[in-house]
Amino acid sequence: MWFMRQAGRSLPEYRAARGDGSILDAIRRPELAAELTLQPVRRYGVDAAILFSDIVVPVAAVGFGVEVEQGRGPVVERPFRHRADLARLRPLGPEADTGYVLEAVRLATRELDPLGIPLIGFAGAPFTVASYLVEGGPSRVYARTKALMHGDPALWSQLLDALADMALASLRSQVLAGASAVQLFDSWAGALSPADYERSVLPATSKVFAGLADLGVPRIHFGVGTGELLALMAGAGAEVVGVDWRVPLDEARRRVGPGHALQGNLDPTTCLAPWDVVEAQTRDVLERGGGTGHVFNLGHGVLPETDPDVLARIVELVHETSPAHASTRR
Repeated sequence: MWFMRQAGRSLPEYRAARGDGSILDAIRRPELAAELTLQPVRRYGVDAAILFSDIVVPVAAVGFGVEVEQGRGPVVERPFRHRADLARLRPLGPEADTGYVLEAVRLATRELDPLGIPLIGFAGAPFTVASYLVEGGPSRVYARTKALMHGDPALWSQLLDALADMALASLRSQVLAGASAVQLFDSWAGALSPADYERSVLPATSKVFAGLADLGVPRIHFGVGTGELLALMAGAGAEVVGVDWRVPLDEARRRVGPGHALQGNLDPTTCLAPWDVVEAQTRDVLERGGGTGHVFNLGHGVLPETDPDVLARIVELVHETSPAHASTRR
């Protein structure tokens, strides 16, 4: 088990180390990024670390003009509007453009490897990153994104293909630097119908996963509000499908089909409830997960107001309940 956004504002040591500056500035400091990656492992005893980074790091690194505003998220100075904007998405050269990310991976794995704890690398999926570039920032309805997708499918395909290449280059470089698994965040794919996802998004996502196959590392595919897309997401090529809190895991397993592990899916807001509620909901997730082929996680990221002690108790409960963890301790 691990938590999405497990290194974040809920941890006092995170707030003390990071300060008030831009998250992109923090990511560009490898020693700090490695420290923030490791903090939750030390505090919670989770079974994996996830790299402290952000899904817009590659597009920011190639100079597209992206910042991350605290409390809002990624904001684009000049949004993607025309075919000419493709020239602003040059190929990513990981060593030259995001060498600080690779150094953070090396520093973190130097401490994690002797403990037998894997580091998960990650990237933003083409659709989700495209939505920020086209909208200019976070959106509720993705109107401009869908207008481009439907109105100029050729340009849309070129945009997603460029972002798939960028995500693939980033993920491969993280694995080669020491990451043991990868997660592709298609956080906002749930805004799409199954037909639109299959036609206009799945090919680019599949390209990313196919390009990682030779590395032999577990691949996780995650989105929010993707209950109607789970079967399609399972076909994209990942071994693990992340499930948010809206679909019970036993139903998600039916939709995903055999041959895949599931990840999830405790509602993050449950962590704000009294412990007896948290415990009951955690046990329910574990029971529905089936005991094997299940990576326990939240259905999305840890909320900033979450008490870290509650997360620590969840870890203890999951480890006490998990046959896999019990066997490793024997």
